[in-house]
Amino acid sequence: MDQTGSNNVVTFSEILLTLRKHIKLILSTTVIITALAAVVTFFVMTPKYSAGTQILVNRKLSSDMAAAQLQATQADIAMISTYKDIITSPVIQDTVKKETKNLPGSADSAVSVATETNSQVFTVNVKATNPNTAASVANKTASVFKKKIVKMMSINNVTIVSKAVSNSTPVSPRIKLNLLAGIVLGLILGMGLAFVSEFNDKTVKDEAFLTDNLNLTSLGIVNEISQKDVDRQVREQSNGTTSERTNKMRRRV
Repeated sequence: MDQTGSNNVVTFSEILLTLRKHIKLILSTTVIITALAAVVTFFVMTPKYSAGTQILVNRKLSSDMAAAQLQATQADIAMISTYKDIITSPVIQDTVKKETKNLPGSADSAVSVATETNSQVFTVNVKATNPNTAASVANKTASVFKKKIVKMMSINNVTIVSKAVSNSTPVSPRIKLNLLAGIVLGLILGMGLAFVSEFNDKTVKDEAFLTDNLNLTSLGIVNEISQKDVDRQVREQSNGTTSERTNKMRRRV
């Protein structure tokens, strides 16, 4: 068996010992990274608000075509992906931006379309830095789409199911998630620095380090003596010397 390979295996207890040894480094790194995440979240990232309006597009059939209603419904559902592309295209958005250009933050607003499975209703969501602007852009998008889709696809049955209302609660940044990410990242970085510091530590810890890692010959071991032990030995020697002098003086007398 290769003894060198077996000696290089790091045990779980050694990992725990390394983490415990560098616990201050790990905690300080975690605090710093979490603080940076908090600063970015509260002072750098701009809060964004969301508002949505629901739209229903379907085709009305005459009474003699009632049997084809199911097929028409399925066709309307399949067409939602087309409506989504039309809503987010410049054909609609250029008009919306032109009519909402005076609203604060309208230039940076983002429009998306959400759908539900087997539903003819889809939602136009808008994110903006102002809650009122988000609602206004969403409603304007629905209004422009309703007007233009008639000419584009000969559809005359577009219903705005619910209008968008402003919501003062921001949807981003997600404070709890960002802080949690800062804590996790700080712990990972701190543990990484701990292992790097331990790996680069060339301090001689035992005799095996000299013989196995540095291929040196050990000439002996000098035990470490604490300052307290040194002071105690000095006091004992001093007391012994004083006692010896006293005994000599008594013998002379």
